Amino acid sequence: MTTAKENELMTVIAPGSAAGALLRRYWQPAALAVELDDRRPLVPVRLLGEELVLFRDERGHLGLLDRHCPHRGADLCFGRLEDGGLRCAFHGWLFDTGGQCIEQPGEPLDSHAHRHLRHRAYPCEQRNGIVFAYLGDGTPPAFPAFDCFQAPVAHTFAFKGWWECNWLQALEVGIDPVHASFLHRFHEDESLDAAYGRQFRADAAGAGVPLTKILREHHRPSIQLEDTAYGFRLVTTRPLGQGETHYRITNLVFPNAIVIPMSAEMTITQWHVPIDDENCYWYSLFTSFGDPVDRDLMRSQRLEHHTLPEYRPKLGRSSNWGYDREDQARRTYTGLGLDVNVQDQWAVESPGRIHNRAREHLGITDVAIVKYRKLLMQAIRAVQAGDVAPFTPSAAEASRIRGPIALDAIGPERDQGVSWQQRDRERRARSSWAQAMERP
Repeated sequence: MTTAKENELMTVIAPGSAAGALLRRYWQPAALAVELDDRRPLVPVRLLGEELVLFRDERGHLGLLDRHCPHRGADLCFGRLEDGGLRCAFHGWLFDTGGQCIEQPGEPLDSHAHRHLRHRAYPCEQRNGIVFAYLGDGTPPAFPAFDCFQAPVAHTFAFKGWWECNWLQALEVGIDPVHASFLHRFHEDESLDAAYGRQFRADAAGAGVPLTKILREHHRPSIQLEDTAYGFRLVTTRPLGQGETHYRITNLVFPNAIVIPMSAEMTITQWHVPIDDENCYWYSLFTSFGDPVDRDLMRSQRLEHHTLPEYRPKLGRSSNWGYDREDQARRTYTGLGLDVNVQDQWAVESPGRIHNRAREHLGITDVAIVKYRKLLMQAIRAVQAGDVAPFTPSAAEASRIRGPIALDAIGPERDQGVSWQQRDRERRARSSWAQAMERP
């Protein structure tokens, strides 16, 4: 059982906290690249409890600085993008993307004080529609050669959404295979379309069987965990009868990401990133092994359910997440409509801003959650002791970390993974961009 002290240790991420110090040892999504796609490429960022400003200079370089000018504290989000950096509108002090002050135009001509002034800044890298930031000390870890980073831009799509809850309860939904049989249960199987928020309605199993039917009718899965170079893999099996088994392969990428299948040809890599202790963003990077994605369509579908500029969902606690008792009686197990994203949102927000894990009674099928919390506590203790954070590979090591495999497959019983591994090989062989990549 998780104690109240352990719960606090895992959930509080403000600067100086134990979990915050750990999460700062990894690249974290800070913004969508599309947020910088206008005439003034600048956006405020609240990440891990810090107030920051992200911008792109005239050369296309990214900068992530403390939001408040080190002179008199003015808000740099109102600054001017000019002369190779971001200029404070209060006194004209100019900072480059690395935080170096390069001009103090109101000071005497013979003053060189700016040469010794460096504002707090963090390194950034853009990968397939997401701007990642490293808020820790020392050299950032290398990015692994994951599919979502190796795929061409045209085969990826990135989006995000705000949830009013702590990052940990958001993440734990993604390593809970049983919930899909209930939270995402539909009473009827409709047409197999690709509409927003209905991925569990699709024929993700690749055998002409809607995944929702499999999850609904086979709700007592077995879950096996396999250690990996990035965290661990979940192999969830559901015997279907007549010698066949459904395999659902998902992944925990330490410390705060998951990789799951969306369809037979698309995966989702999703980070759960703390805004502060009581709010988080999910960042999803969709990766297609098949055709290039229609990014404009995918974005417009999602913007119908979110408000800009903060990407907050239109439904939430104040509207009971759209609950309808007739829907619960006739269409869905939850009564929250067909959008599985709203169903997940309810599951993570309804326990409260920071869930009290000391009151939980976990079951046997919570094996991945138990394993993850042990990993998280061990990592927190290691960083507190001054040790290296786990799963922070060198460049050479990261180049060998592939995948992760995420898919649904139907195969013979007790085939020890042959069916889903073969399905992954076949998918990569069909892919125009993955053919040359080595198998994980």
